[in-house]
Amino acid sequence: MSETKENRYKQLIEHIFFDPAFGAYKTGTTQIPFTRPDIERAAAALKIDLPKNVGDVLYAIRYRTPMPKQVVYTQPEGMEWVIEGDGRARYKFELVPINRIVPNRELVTIKVPDATPEIIGAYALNDEQALLARVRYNRLIDVFLGVTAYSLQSHMRTSVAGVGQIEIDEVYVGIDRHGVQYVIPVQAKGGKDQLSVVQTKQDLACCADKFPDLVCRTVSAQFMDDDRMAMFELALQDGRVCVVEEKHYRLVPADNITADELRGYRR
Repeated sequence: MSETKENRYKQLIEHIFFDPAFGAYKTGTTQIPFTRPDIERAAAALKIDLPKNVGDVLYAIRYRTPMPKQVVYTQPEGMEWVIEGDGRARYKFELVPINRIVPNRELVTIKVPDATPEIIGAYALNDEQALLARVRYNRLIDVFLGVTAYSLQSHMRTSVAGVGQIEIDEVYVGIDRHGVQYVIPVQAKGGKDQLSVVQTKQDLACCADKFPDLVCRTVSAQFMDDDRMAMFELALQDGRVCVVEEKHYRLVPADNITADELRGYRR
């Protein structure tokens, strides 16, 4: 995202956060509701051109860039503002405990024989597509969770009561050796995008609503800057998103994995 576009989006969000016409921030405030038309009204007030997809403003602030500095300055120690869905075309600034999901760089890297078709690697249009393809073709959901998993749908868009419209990068269904069946929402992040606890909460809410008979195991995957992929299983505990398990994988030619490395993976 260009710096100019990023600055425009931050101006819009800051305007909604502070302007009395939109409810506005006051000391002690923990929630500020707003709607999609409020973004259009803020753009008109600031004389800012909106993108064709107004939702891109929210997506950028939620997942790609930090909140505007003036908004950050209002955060109490240990807390941060996030934007959550609050129904169809409705949103809210919510003050929540700081909750970062970032790779632990000290973890061992597991080498996996690369089964990604070369043509897929050549024509993937962005990091997210490339990551989802590598996860799918190398059956990394199966490897990571220890289940047999199948891709059900990519970029699943749906509405969830009390949340509004959401999109899940990819949804898998799976079964383990005991016959337990799972629904596995996967979010993928590459480049400068950050894993989002807000998105994880939305994924869990969606699966509870759409797949009530299946056990939900939510997974996040992220490219690291050294050709590794970090994978997390996440869960909600006491209102916070927590890491259940984290593994790092590197895709390599099969003959690049030594016998000693294979022995080292045994438990």
